[in-house]
Amino acid sequence: MTRRDTRPRHRASAGRSAVAAACLVLASACSQTVSGDPRPEPAALTATAPASAPAIVRAPGDLVLPPERFPEPYVAVVLPPEAVAQAAPDLTGIQPGSKVDPGGCLPPAQDYGPESTAMVVGTDNAGRATISVEVTRSAPDLGEYRTYLTECSQVDATVRGITSTVSTVLGDDPAIAVDGAETLALTRTVDSGRGSGGMTQSMAARIAQIEDVRVTVTYLSFDAAPPDADNLDLVFREAVDFAARP
Repeated sequence: MTRRDTRPRHRASAGRSAVAAACLVLASACSQTVSGDPRPEPAALTATAPASAPAIVRAPGDLVLPPERFPEPYVAVVLPPEAVAQAAPDLTGIQPGSKVDPGGCLPPAQDYGPESTAMVVGTDNAGRATISVEVTRSAPDLGEYRTYLTECSQVDATVRGITSTVSTVLGDDPAIAVDGAETLALTRTVDSGRGSGGMTQSMAARIAQIEDVRVTVTYLSFDAAPPDADNLDLVFREAVDFAARP
């Protein structure tokens, strides 16, 4: 004999009742009369914009001109971070820890760590000259540096008992094919020591700033001969184009 299932079915009925009640609530809300003009929800008016990819911030080491891009006779190498901290100040003519006259003419502070500065130096061994490319990130406005150079065009810097006279002359701003870039050119001499023990360094530099990235290309020699302007300008154009590439 088959027995009939006499267990209560209130759970299934309760589930169906809850769903029905929810449907009734939604239907009731949709059928109520609301005063005012019907307007679509803002979400219906504006499509959700796709999330933009975060901007890629490249380190100076990724922006500095590769050594193989240097022209002959310059044999170039990438300087390790510890060498950057020694080589970069040489290009200002004023060593860290110097006492300067006029006061207040120390070069602007700079972070020489790999997140802020990278350098490649090409050497002409026969001519005892170098062309260096220095890329700095988060550099202040180039106009500030121009003001510093104007106000501190001649500085006596003394360190470890040796006084150097640093003379800087601004030149015509070089033209480059990068929109929005600022440029600056200078020549500089550093006369150190006195008499037969003295030494003269001569420099010519081209500088470009693209937003917060500064590219400085400097020719340096240990005599008063004219700079290798053709190769200096060539490396400058190449270095700026490389740093500004997408």
